[in-house]
Amino acid sequence: MKETMTKIHQTVANAKNILIVPHRNPDGDAIGSLSALAHYLTKQGKNFATYCATDTTDKLKKIDYLHIPNFSPSAPTVSNFDVLITVDSGDPEYAGITDFLKNISRRTAVINIDHHPTNTRYGHHNLIIPTAASTTEIIFQLFKHNRWHIDRPIAASLLTGLITDTNNFTNGATSYSALMVASELIRLGANFNQLKNHLIKDKTINILKLWGVVLSRLELHEKNEVTYTYLTLADLHEHNVSENESEGITNFLNGLSEGKMSLIAKETTDGKVKISLRTTHEDVDVSAIAKNFGGGGHRKAAGFSSEKTITETFAQVWKLLEEKEKPV
Repeated sequence: MKETMTKIHQTVANAKNILIVPHRNPDGDAIGSLSALAHYLTKQGKNFATYCATDTTDKLKKIDYLHIPNFSPSAPTVSNFDVLITVDSGDPEYAGITDFLKNISRRTAVINIDHHPTNTRYGHHNLIIPTAASTTEIIFQLFKHNRWHIDRPIAASLLTGLITDTNNFTNGATSYSALMVASELIRLGANFNQLKNHLIKDKTINILKLWGVVLSRLELHEKNEVTYTYLTLADLHEHNVSENESEGITNFLNGLSEGKMSLIAKETTDGKVKISLRTTHEDVDVSAIAKNFGGGGHRKAAGFSSEKTITETFAQVWKLLEEKEKPV
């Protein structure tokens, strides 16, 4: 990894025009990763742009030190950049750059920084550390290895990712390394309490009413030991809540004592159904389930998208789980 970090430093140092891209529907880790790199490149006087295939949440937009990527229905022109950096994206489709990579120049270096074990390693330089709690934890190591200066906005950006992906240091991703990095970022100026309030204590009355509807549908699939529920676009419209603002319910379901994993299905504005999977059980790997449907993630948190209806998607998952239980 150290050799890769050095090559990334050299590639960035020699770059004339850089594009940074997070994954679709970017969360705090994706935006925090992008923001830290954007702050660094600004200080270095580098020409760069940021792009995201979908818009981000109003919650993240309200945090003044975060660099929010430009959202456009079409990707930037590939010939304009000699370096492309993707952050927190397991594959090009998740980053929304599949067509971009098909037309990319041979002279354009692709830097892929991520912590998902299912990452397809689509870059020229792949900085992938699956044991990291967040992509921002990896970028912190990149900064330290290359002796890039971490100021307060960069520290706050990096801590945003750690708070997001550990659910404020309460889920299974919380590790000794994550806590040590967080401690160092606080020492460097990141305001933990302010970030926690922005990222965790952000629920409106309408959001909690929406949660009430989703929780009222909660069921236990006893045969497969899965607690599951769903959220429709009509629910979002009725409660005047955006698609991005509905995040958080999945992690909340991890507190259930029943079932070995939790599953929530959400209709998305592009006509698909997004499935999020969570578990706290050591003998369950939800990323293996997601991978069967073209998705990915971590052992304890993963997801995928489906072209089928919510009911049809549930049926597919139950069938897969039942087949896995059959003796060989």
